[in-house]
Amino acid sequence: MAKKQAKVFNSSTTIGRKIAGVEKPVKMVALILGGGAGTRLFPLTEQRSKPAVPIAGKYRLIDIPISNCLNSNVSRMFVLTQFNSASLNQHIKNTYHFDAFSNGFVDVLAAEQTRTNENWFQGTADAVRQCMPHLVNHDFDYLLILSGDQLYQMDFEEFVKDHIERAADVTIATIPVNDRDASAFGIMKVNKKGYINSFIEKPEASLLPEWQSEVPQKDKDAGKHYLASMGIYLFNKAAMNKLFDEYPDATDFGKEIIPKAITTNYSVASYQYDGYWTDIGNIRSFFEANVELASHIPQFNLFDSDNPVFTRPRMLPPSKILAAYFRRAIIAEACIIEADKIENAIIGIRSRIGFRTVIDKAIIMGNESFETIDEIEALKAKDGIPLGIGNNCVIENAIIDKDCRIGNNVSIRGSIALENTETDTYCVKDGIIVLKKGATIPHGTHIGG
Repeated sequence: MAKKQAKVFNSSTTIGRKIAGVEKPVKMVALILGGGAGTRLFPLTEQRSKPAVPIAGKYRLIDIPISNCLNSNVSRMFVLTQFNSASLNQHIKNTYHFDAFSNGFVDVLAAEQTRTNENWFQGTADAVRQCMPHLVNHDFDYLLILSGDQLYQMDFEEFVKDHIERAADVTIATIPVNDRDASAFGIMKVNKKGYINSFIEKPEASLLPEWQSEVPQKDKDAGKHYLASMGIYLFNKAAMNKLFDEYPDATDFGKEIIPKAITTNYSVASYQYDGYWTDIGNIRSFFEANVELASHIPQFNLFDSDNPVFTRPRMLPPSKILAAYFRRAIIAEACIIEADKIENAIIGIRSRIGFRTVIDKAIIMGNESFETIDEIEALKAKDGIPLGIGNNCVIENAIIDKDCRIGNNVSIRGSIALENTETDTYCVKDGIIVLKKGATIPHGTHIGG
């Protein structure tokens, strides 16, 4: 594969545009939305926000949009937070440091009460509106709005170029979807020139035939005739300020600001993205996206040297494998594994897995710290359970959150036949058993099938 050309963006986050033969820098700031309470990802969001949820063994979801920005040389980013934000704030503080000669930053903008506004963020547009006063000292022409809970790799330079060439006020990143998925998204009606004529939020199946758009032939062949919003927006600064002035009570981009911009005098364009993208909206999509990363050639490439995924650099030892058969598995650092078999699995940092244990189609998030040998022996002497997974266990169709203690001879088997339920230590959602962070499962326990 030919190596990608060097980016046009420079360290000041600009893209060159020639006007009357003169190169004019166009500057941009990115706002990454931390999301709401994340109820569909519960219990993973019981103690953390959605963007702070671990993924792929060593990363967090927030690392994805930040890495996309850094790989596109967009180096000025704000992360807007509100719910359960402590661990997210800590991760950003410990991870993203820029040198003294760079103007780059990743700063947290938390929801705040002021003399003129006592409300928390009421929606995506309201969050951005409330944070606009914090941007007055930053020189920018464009505002890039991103979600903190999606998995994709996008070149934002191409996104900006397309926006400039179309002379758009707003550009929405869209992706072709089929009729089964279309009802879960905002759907655009796009003309042949790539401009959006109309928009509908989560249309009923009976309305879909009226909402087909022109898409590439390969997508037509796959039955993808509809263009769905990816929740990624690029606004001209002037257009953004004007829309907020005209619609001061609008709180959401997808439901209010975007439809109003389309039906008034704004130029709203579609940027059709043809790569892999998935919205980590619920436990099933989170589970499938993670497990797919361990496949032979996953759709999301963690091993792309041109577009690395950045995260907190930990000074951890390599993993130690004492005995195990592995097939389609990702193993993070500092693990000690004695299992019998691990297949279709993500094994997170500092995981400990006992002998004769079998793990299949599972996400093990690992541990926040090590236990010493003396601590482990002291626990065992009192019939306690050390951090990690014990001996002779079976873990299947399950997500084991961080710092769980699973005893010996434990069976945890998810199945679509299981009803959704919640206990003090685990939940069942869409057939996936999710152990809550810090849960202790006694020896001999059987959960699920």
